[in-house]
Amino acid sequence: MVKACSFLPAATRMIYDMGLQEHLHGITFECPAEALAEKPKLVRCIMEGKNYSSAEIDTVFRTAKAQGKSLYYVEEELLLQIQPDIIFTQDTCEVCQIDTKCTAAAVARLPRRPEIIPLTPGNLDDVYDTAVTIAKALGREEAAYAYLGALQKRTASILDTLRQHNMPLKRVLLMEWIDPVYNCGHWIPFQIAQAGGIDMLSNPGGDSITIGWDKIRKYNPEIIVIAPCGFHIDRAMQELHLLTRHEGWEDLAAVRGDRVFVADFDLFTQPSPSTLVDGIQLLAALFHPELFTLPPALQQKTGSLLAGARLISK
Repeated sequence: MVKACSFLPAATRMIYDMGLQEHLHGITFECPAEALAEKPKLVRCIMEGKNYSSAEIDTVFRTAKAQGKSLYYVEEELLLQIQPDIIFTQDTCEVCQIDTKCTAAAVARLPRRPEIIPLTPGNLDDVYDTAVTIAKALGREEAAYAYLGALQKRTASILDTLRQHNMPLKRVLLMEWIDPVYNCGHWIPFQIAQAGGIDMLSNPGGDSITIGWDKIRKYNPEIIVIAPCGFHIDRAMQELHLLTRHEGWEDLAAVRGDRVFVADFDLFTQPSPSTLVDGIQLLAALFHPELFTLPPALQQKTGSLLAGARLISK
């Protein structure tokens, strides 16, 4: 049996979703709860457990990047004990997760080097393809097609409903960070489109970047979704005052219409097909509540979302 380690939470999520976790022998400290309960943590971060503000986190990562340093490290003794055949890693974002370069440095000291498979999606279709890459590497390619088939039925249903009702696109702004404000990039603009919206400040297929407040005011979004990378709702709510203090906040169409929402990060910045499809379903319900309602499972995951949004919109 192929022995694998996952150095990114999205890959771990996919492995569990496809029922292939028997292949998994090591994970990162940020992986899904069920994996953390039963698999050893191989990847750690020097900021783990620290409670920095958004601005402080941004400064730390910018400084590390400028100095060519990584904030992540591998428990090499544990990796030596496991001796995996495969390690799944990524090069999409060196800020959010350990990258291929850092992984390669860790495995270079092993007596038998595992195959490093980077998963680096740029758009939503690429995310779906990563599931096939993982399953194929583990010798279980058929598991990916069954997994993706069920998910794509959900997104097809949303698109069919939008077309049947000839729904206009909502003018959306999705923020990946609060201080400073970052737009959304990579696959998230495609999620927004499949949910019946358009984000004209986004960067489809590319990195998220900082955007000036004047540009946001001129764009005047109808709907704002705040989903800072790595933050769950409660954590994001602690820093919403950093947005509401901006000049003209109360004049934004989204604020006036009570259409400002906070969401868990993993629905958007954790690129596993199941979480991103959940994100599409959530967005569809926020954009077009007259057509879509959240299923019970997603309501439980984001139960405080709407209540929290109303608090910051008034």
